[in-house]
Amino acid sequence: MYPQPPYVLFFAGFLAAVTSGFAFSTALQQSVNEWNSKRSTRILATLRGPQLQIPFFGICAGICVFLASGIQLFGFSAKAAYAMGAPMTLLCGLLIWSQLGKILLLIEEGGSKALDLDMF
Repeated sequence: MYPQPPYVLFFAGFLAAVTSGFAFSTALQQSVNEWNSKRSTRILATLRGPQLQIPFFGICAGICVFLASGIQLFGFSAKAAYAMGAPMTLLCGLLIWSQLGKILLLIEEGGSKALDLDMF
């Protein structure tokens, strides 16, 4: 009566998002450490390049598959599930990418002390 839920895609999307997140974290840490040692504004400007965009796209794609597969677990069709999952992923991805840009700008202007969250 109902199609079989895509459990394999559910776990594959989760695994893709986690592994891409690890690559993103490593690339970001290396770039910030390099900037911290040289204090070059050019390094922070290139942080938004392909070395971060590709893992970030991997995170978003994995999350989209994970969300759509999770929605399909509730009985929705694949088309409806991806119609709900893709906009949610796109919106969250754009918000996170803009926040990353703002944080990098704060770091560039005030160093790592600008991110002191205890003062709030």
